[in-house]
Amino acid sequence: MAERAKALLVDDRRDNLLALEAILQGLPVQAVAVESGEAALKQLLTDDFAVILLDAQMPNMDGFETAGHIKRRERTRHVPILFLTAADRDAQLALRGYAVGAVDYLTKPFDPWVLRAKVSIFVELWTKTQQLKAQADASRERDAQWQRLTDLVDEAARTLRAGGDEAAGEALELLEKARWGN
Repeated sequence: MAERAKALLVDDRRDNLLALEAILQGLPVQAVAVESGEAALKQLLTDDFAVILLDAQMPNMDGFETAGHIKRRERTRHVPILFLTAADRDAQLALRGYAVGAVDYLTKPFDPWVLRAKVSIFVELWTKTQQLKAQADASRERDAQWQRLTDLVDEAARTLRAGGDEAAGEALELLEKARWGN
């Protein structure tokens, strides 16, 4: 069964996290809510996420610093970050968000349907990426199995060429292995 996409919600205010969870209800995504940048970084050590919704202004480690850490990690640098902030359309904050690697910057209050649409796109991209990875893994496994079978058939052919009744028996044994995929 395919793994379900996850969205990491990061905001120091519990009521904002509850509102985000409500907005994402019904989407094919599991919301994982944390209340600090530090908690987000810890969560990213164990889980993979399709998208991160990150509050720009938080105490201690703000969203910009958190995003900087996320983008420096090999494992998480490609996870899209949507900044959310209550700041009144401060262009400098938006530029700062884009500079640390955000794919978008939304100011509150934002249209919940726009946020749902953006999250849906990233979930769909993540899902397709997971499907491609699974197909590539299956293809590699088939290639490896094909190589094992080819090697067994080649070994049987060499044994037959060597001649003798004993060689024919060994060759048949090798071909039987190849037949059953061993």
